Amino acid sequence: MNQATSHVLPTNPAERRLHNLFGWGLLTPSLILLTLFAFFPMLATLWASFFSRGTARRPSVFNGLDNYRDLVADPAFWQVVGNNLLYAGVTVPVSIALALGMALWANARIGGRGLVRTAFFTPTMLPMIAAANLWLFFYTPGLGLLDHITALFGIGPTNWLGQPGTALWSVMAVTIWKESGFFMIFYLAALQAIPPDLREAARIEGAGRWAYTRRVVLPLLMPTTLFVTINALINSVRLIDHLFILTKGGPDNASKLILYWIWEMAFAYLDQSGAAVMTVMVLAALGLIAALQFLFFDRRIHYR
Repeated sequence: MNQATSHVLPTNPAERRLHNLFGWGLLTPSLILLTLFAFFPMLATLWASFFSRGTARRPSVFNGLDNYRDLVADPAFWQVVGNNLLYAGVTVPVSIALALGMALWANARIGGRGLVRTAFFTPTMLPMIAAANLWLFFYTPGLGLLDHITALFGIGPTNWLGQPGTALWSVMAVTIWKESGFFMIFYLAALQAIPPDLREAARIEGAGRWAYTRRVVLPLLMPTTLFVTINALINSVRLIDHLFILTKGGPDNASKLILYWIWEMAFAYLDQSGAAVMTVMVLAALGLIAALQFLFFDRRIHYR
């Protein structure tokens, strides 16, 4: 590959400069868009996080790290962070496990395979707002589908979205139902890329279905699993549409997630400084996850 590359690289200094200019010309549109819509907003948010909350009578002033200290000292901060950690800790592994199971099933030689795949993928096609409205009907106390099911076991109506003990779990169920089908598509594509020869070779060696899955299929799916895991972690911070419909973060912050809290601070309470501080923290956490992916996990995963 290096030899092939050396043949296409120009040896003449003038041609090499022209070659470099051509490369920078290709990169320039992307760099301009990233600078305008990613790098500049990030730096502006970081700068805004060092200023106090401004009002009409009292303009904002530079106060260093005081906003960070105030936010960390706020009990609501730890409650929201805890909610988001629990939300990610439950929805990410459960969504991935369900996606893998559905992909293995949809990839098997079964009757009505196309119908199965369509059924699994249908929730993904629904907008999050529509999915939340659908589940709002399921959760309606006394009238919803869940209460009709629990009534068969003698359990009375439950206010699934109005109780601190069930609100966040109800939101998690919607996320898992919505995300599993989306992640299944990646696993299904990866399964169909595995050469059939490997299954035949494993069968000749006397490996059963479970041994073939554990020793061959799962290691070959590790790049897909890493990709899906990173996306699921990002989604656990990014997706809040269903909160606007289902709980609005309540009751008593029991189902409030970080991005919803940022929106609330910025546009409901007009606390731009607090929202900037929280945004910087989220960006730092997502940057750490990306660094772990590139520096640690990528080096330990086998790519074909």
